Amino acid sequence: MTPASPTAAPIAAHFPSAAPGASLHTPLHSLHLELGARMVEFAGYQLPVQFPQGLLAEHLHTRTAASLFDVSHMGQLRLVGADTAAALESLMPMDLEDLAVDRQRYGLLLNEAAGILDDLMLVRRSSDFLLVVNGACKHADLAHLQAWIGGRCEITPLAEHALLALQGPLAVAVLQRLVPGVEQLLFMDGAAFVWEGSELYITRSGYTGEDGFEISLPGMLAEAFARALLHHPEAAPAGLGARNSLRLEAGLCLYGNELDEGTTPAEAGLLWAVQKARRSGGLRAGGFPGAARLLAQIADPALRKRQRVGLRALERVPVREPAPLHDGSGRQVGQVTSGLLSPSLGQPIAQAYVEPTSAAPGTRLQAQVRGRSVPMEVAALPFVPSRYWRG
Repeated sequence: MTPASPTAAPIAAHFPSAAPGASLHTPLHSLHLELGARMVEFAGYQLPVQFPQGLLAEHLHTRTAASLFDVSHMGQLRLVGADTAAALESLMPMDLEDLAVDRQRYGLLLNEAAGILDDLMLVRRSSDFLLVVNGACKHADLAHLQAWIGGRCEITPLAEHALLALQGPLAVAVLQRLVPGVEQLLFMDGAAFVWEGSELYITRSGYTGEDGFEISLPGMLAEAFARALLHHPEAAPAGLGARNSLRLEAGLCLYGNELDEGTTPAEAGLLWAVQKARRSGGLRAGGFPGAARLLAQIADPALRKRQRVGLRALERVPVREPAPLHDGSGRQVGQVTSGLLSPSLGQPIAQAYVEPTSAAPGTRLQAQVRGRSVPMEVAALPFVPSRYWRG
């Protein structure tokens, strides 16, 4: 079953786009420069890749204290209307009708072949749904949502909002000093709070495998709030480099690397995100794009052509994407999608897609790196145990 035909509703609102050859600034741009960040262009924005302390220090600080990430390039969308949950279910294999107020869920937008258009976070609030989509996909996501369900709910991009992520085991100690009550949230909870007379919406979640929070707030408030957080000795700024190394250790996917329109949730190892109600035999089984293919892959793993796996290098040689992977006979059986030297483990790690026959933990493979073979072993994910706060 596929969704109803797209509506003819016009796209009345949009995210800002940079002029050709230029890039946008987040509300924290001046603060980044003041703190000595090295800036790069990413998803149409100027963003800090690292600060003077360097990627390694930022990464390890996140694992032991608290780091502040500016993720304002991400797209925030507000969806309003009595039919919103059902409308979103027509595009994603998630159970949203039964999602409680102020609970967050990981979601997947799929195409007709069950390929992943984007992965996102969404939270059901008292009067709306808040979606956070990837920065590089947000324009396409907005157009997709407007075309397919724009006639069933009101879709508003929160273009003037910023998004901050405070991550690490001491994040709760820092944030509760500014916003008392956040310590009561559990992993994937959300709630509205007030700071300096303005409303924030905070979820206890993140992209590092650590306990932490994501804070949606008006852009005009973002710099003052960031400065207030960084005033505390436990907190330090961190950039895109540490964000990537942290998520890789946590075994999390990056859109454009592990996820794309040619990859299904089953191949990506994301079936935990497809709730029982949407599977065969469930109360609202199917009814989303690519349902026939995805449900068939769930029922019969042999229909999956490849599988996402973790890899540990057996030599101290970083293996980066898109290194090919060969089996013992020299036949290519896969390809690395992300790889680096793990700051926490002091060992090269990677994620890859391989043929199912090469996906079992302990399988030895050879990565081809600049003309040489680097021995690797398939490993369980995550590489570093997650420490989400579940109470």
